[in-house]
Amino acid sequence: QTQRIGNSMNTGKVTCIKCKHYFVTWDVQLPKGCKAFGFKSLMTPAIIVLRSSGQACMKFEEKKKSSRSN
Repeated sequence: QTQRIGNSMNTGKVTCIKCKHYFVTWDVQLPKGCKAFGFKSLMTPAIIVLRSSGQACMKFEEKKKSSRSN
């Protein structure tokens, strides 16, 4: 179930920005995308998946940490 917390949406354990499939597009009308499901949207992809399937995203894979040093 989705809960609104402040200005953000809590979709369970899925945080798209931490997922390797998430990307930001140049499309102003559809700024967020998911490579795993192959779509762009105005809302965070995890919300779209939850609303359309009734389940939290099953394709979430955490991004690997970069070993770059400053």
